[in-house]
Amino acid sequence: MQKRNNILRNLDWAATILYVVLVLMGWLNIYAAVYSDEHRNILDFSQRYGKQLVWIFFAFIMAIVILFSNDRIYPAFAYIFYGIILITLISTLLFGRVVNASKSWIPIGSFGLQPAEFAKIATALALAKLMSSYGFKLSGFWSYVKVGIVIGLPVGIIILQNDTGSALVFGSLVLVLYREGLPAWILSYLAFLVLVFILTLVYSTSVVIAFIFAVAVILFILYTRQYRDAFRVSIGALGIGLLLYILSEFFQLKLSNGLIFLIPVLVAAILGLLYAYKNRLKPVYVISLFLIATLGFSMSADYVFERVLDVHHQKRINDLLGIENDPLGWGYNVNQSKIAIGSGGLWGKGYLLGTQTKYNFVPEQSTDFIFCTVGEEWGFMGSLIVVMLIALFLLRLLKIAERQTEHFARIYGYGVVSILFLHAAVNVGMTIGLVPVIGIPLPFFSYGGSSLWAFTILVFILLRFDVSRYGAY
Repeated sequence: MQKRNNILRNLDWAATILYVVLVLMGWLNIYAAVYSDEHRNILDFSQRYGKQLVWIFFAFIMAIVILFSNDRIYPAFAYIFYGIILITLISTLLFGRVVNASKSWIPIGSFGLQPAEFAKIATALALAKLMSSYGFKLSGFWSYVKVGIVIGLPVGIIILQNDTGSALVFGSLVLVLYREGLPAWILSYLAFLVLVFILTLVYSTSVVIAFIFAVAVILFILYTRQYRDAFRVSIGALGIGLLLYILSEFFQLKLSNGLIFLIPVLVAAILGLLYAYKNRLKPVYVISLFLIATLGFSMSADYVFERVLDVHHQKRINDLLGIENDPLGWGYNVNQSKIAIGSGGLWGKGYLLGTQTKYNFVPEQSTDFIFCTVGEEWGFMGSLIVVMLIALFLLRLLKIAERQTEHFARIYGYGVVSILFLHAAVNVGMTIGLVPVIGIPLPFFSYGGSSLWAFTILVFILLRFDVSRYGAY
């Protein structure tokens, strides 16, 4: 009895109440998304909102069980949980059920369980276990290899399941690494690679190479203040490029525009390496490697886009970037979602009065596109309230993570916040056309037992750690 009272007294009730509010708001929106005159009863368990109520009931049970469990089991069995989920992911790949072209579901009677959702929990625990182990420091080659293996194994299996959206969520854990000492330049470089990938799809190879070279020259000037050397290298590269162009145009050398730009920039990068060696300038050495690595990434971006990404991902990215315009095909979902959200205006059409919802214009409206129900029926103000509640919840969890006294709990807490943040940002972004449609749920709103249970477990393990700050319970 004393233990129970201590746990309830020390529980972060602000985070708990926000969790309950978000879950119940999500349930009401699922009801609105699939509402029909034939099924008005909100407790109709043959409909999605009725089934979601069952998932919510068991989610609350899970939350209570976690709160009254021994919090020591999570660091003690983190690797075991991780191993079990890897085996489950492999089993799903071999024997799972295909849903929406993704073999990521385990059939359980008339329902299905998606192990990829729970893999996020196991990976966050395993990463916290690794990085909180005695003597571990996020510095040096082998520390990055170990972290890469922990994150990469589930990602690889999930990609083989053809569930790229769920796999991309694990990329959010880079924010955990940044909190634990990952140099800011690595995070900046990763963001730059994303920009280069987008530019490679939109512009010609020669334009992208010229952009990368210009960035390298600017970095060279910022770090060395050697304006003359930067000018000489630029003029030299331009001269080599001009010579190659003349040979190609008038002497039938038959070089593509991409090679005409690539060759002089590679020569400049090699000269940069020699310059760095001669003058013992480590920044120039790093910039030269940056130039070579980024050029290699840019050259492989088209291959990855054409050979690794599925056709529907290619189409959705092209639609987002304006390369293709197919409002009745691959762009239909996003187009209808934006129409639904825009039609809500400032205050919305009213609860259960959304015409886009009522006549099923938006596919997957109770799952991936649940936010457009909020926009249509609650309007801009209602959408703003939902986004603010999610933001408040994330900020509260961030505060909880930061105040943890144990290394394991803090790292895990940042993993929780990172995963939830990426889910929310990408889901809302794809419903309003800011990011490609990759099919990940909006936390606590989207229909589905697997996602709701996984988010609940993820959050309440952190809340259980937070309770233990006040003593062992």
